[in-house]
Amino acid sequence: MIQIQDLHVSAKEKEILKWVNFNFELWKNYCLLWKNGSGKSTLSAVLMWSPKYSVNSGTISIDGANLLDMSPEQRAARGIFLSFQNVPEISGIKLSEYLRTIYNISLKSSDSEAKEISPFIFKRFIKKHLQELDIDEKFLTRELNVGFSGGEKRKIEILQMKLIGPKYIILDEIDSGLDLDAFRKVCELLQSINSQNNSLIIITHYFKILEYIDVDRVIVLENWNIQREGWDELIEEIKTNWFE
Repeated sequence: MIQIQDLHVSAKEKEILKWVNFNFELWKNYCLLWKNGSGKSTLSAVLMWSPKYSVNSGTISIDGANLLDMSPEQRAARGIFLSFQNVPEISGIKLSEYLRTIYNISLKSSDSEAKEISPFIFKRFIKKHLQELDIDEKFLTRELNVGFSGGEKRKIEILQMKLIGPKYIILDEIDSGLDLDAFRKVCELLQSINSQNNSLIIITHYFKILEYIDVDRVIVLENWNIQREGWDELIEEIKTNWFE
């Protein structure tokens, strides 16, 4: 479980989250809704860690451990994965080596005695995942996300999820840069990896995603604070009155 208690966060001395209290339980899916600038992406960045934000007060724990004392690498090892709103392109790093590196790090985090998988074995190992996601093997030789379409970048993120098996998957506006067909495909792939071993935390103001992915709780983040929680009735109220 991720437990957030009395969280206050600032950026450049301006408070942008205040009195945030919420728990994200494993095996449940969540949706954070509201307009741009309400603090949704800020909360995701704080959970993963970002130098842009300072935690002024409050606590965040993951499975009983103090999350705020952890580096981004340690948070990832604890099972947090952040899907960026705008997926970065990183030249000079081959996709295959990046994927093999994060897979080996994941292996070591779960078993310190585990041996690293070689490039040759990894190429054989990853083939089944590429086939499941309809990713051409040629992508492995390309630079990380460089020149990839929006849908291809999302597939690569889901491939990473398959490789490392995160517990808390934060999806920050995954519809960004996707046409309708690509969006549907990404939703279907996310459905396929969602299980009792993980939780999806969806950040969006695009209600269409809720037609594809079931969530257990909808959270309205407004004026930098959690204002309301609910489900169907709350969604309909937002659609009708708040997003006009």
